[in-house]
Amino acid sequence: MPSLCMTTRLRFLLLLIPVILGGCATSPGSSEPQTDITDDFSRRGELPLNNQWWQAFGDPDLNQLVKDALAGNFSLAANYQRLLQARATAERQAAGLWPSLDASLGAERQESETTSTDTFSTSLSASYEVDLWGRVQALTEAEELRAAASQSDYEAAAVSLSGEIANTWFQLVEQRAQLALARDQLQTNLDVLSLIETRFTAGQSGSPDVLRQRQLVSASRERLTTLEGDIRVLENQLAVLTGQPPLRATLPESARLPSLPPLPQTGVPGELVQRRPDVQQAWRLVQAADRDLAAAISNRFPRLSLEASISNRTDTARELFDNWLATLAGNLVAPLVDGGERRAEVTRSRAVLEQRVQEYRQTVLTAIQEVEDALTTEHQQQQRLERLEQQIDLAGASYRQLRTRYLNGAVSYIEVLNALQDRQDLQRTRLTARQQLLNARVALYRALAGSIEPQNDRMESNQT
Repeated sequence: MPSLCMTTRLRFLLLLIPVILGGCATSPGSSEPQTDITDDFSRRGELPLNNQWWQAFGDPDLNQLVKDALAGNFSLAANYQRLLQARATAERQAAGLWPSLDASLGAERQESETTSTDTFSTSLSASYEVDLWGRVQALTEAEELRAAASQSDYEAAAVSLSGEIANTWFQLVEQRAQLALARDQLQTNLDVLSLIETRFTAGQSGSPDVLRQRQLVSASRERLTTLEGDIRVLENQLAVLTGQPPLRATLPESARLPSLPPLPQTGVPGELVQRRPDVQQAWRLVQAADRDLAAAISNRFPRLSLEASISNRTDTARELFDNWLATLAGNLVAPLVDGGERRAEVTRSRAVLEQRVQEYRQTVLTAIQEVEDALTTEHQQQQRLERLEQQIDLAGASYRQLRTRYLNGAVSYIEVLNALQDRQDLQRTRLTARQQLLNARVALYRALAGSIEPQNDRMESNQT
């Protein structure tokens, strides 16, 4: 009688499955959302773009600093651990696609006043969920996509770190160059002060001229003190970025800014979308949300699970693997009343998907804006440098003429002093403008940059 009842149940389940399959909704598609983007960027170069973009500057010190930072920066290392967590989560979720098998072995002794009884037992049990609607597969794919998004996040962090290293290094080099220029200007001001003091002793200049020049010398010395402090701060920042203690860091001593490399190939916005790690991360999160929605829809339908076990229980260890008892069971669980919980989860998942789509579109537009902003800024800085060079030439000529006329008594010293200060200010501004031009190029490289492979992955692949 029990066996007849079980047969009837199984037949009922087998008849019910096609009916349920016919009513199952398909999972949502994963076509790429459409984003309105321009056909081309405003400017483009000819130099091929390398993912290790910092090498384009031809600065071996910068190359070494970026290499040290990618290997030693602690924030990037923590980001890599988050990547490993995401990969492990994906592997754990993928385990649901396979049956699980458990084994147990036990021994028990019961004693009374007259007798003692030993009992030995062993069993193997297996369970498996038949993925009728693709729910387990969808959840597995979602975690795999989130792991891929985590790797893109790591790559975006590596690009950001390399850009921060380059900017900090160029600021440090510029400040060192400013320090060298300030020392030259101080020596120039001291030479002029000596000349004016000689003329004052001879009665050819007044005391206000001496005081004004002494004030300029004092300001020059103050600038040296300020620059030395700024250099120390930048060195500390660079040390921490490369994973070194500030007081024990070993940094290059260069004080020469590199020349601006040729403009790289910008390509078209469509290529940028496929290359940038942050855009790829946003798109993979869209795909993961799509699979989460598919899983939420599938969760509204019945689940079929299979369970099998074999066991044995005996009084002697020799008979432990004899007389096995085997069981096989199948369970189909269909949700009937859940208060709208599963329907609400579908609604939530659909809203998350739409949120990810909008975030992806915004990320694409921001990426295009960053490229255009960097191109515009670089072009403006180049024009500014050209005008500064002209101003420096004119200021130098003006200073030399006014100084000659002052020595001849034709003009007052205040005109010479103003011309000298103007020339020195322009010289300092030119250095700052050169550093800002390099920063604009760094911003362009960062906006165009592709993926940077994790250092730990590279080391593991080399070992294998």
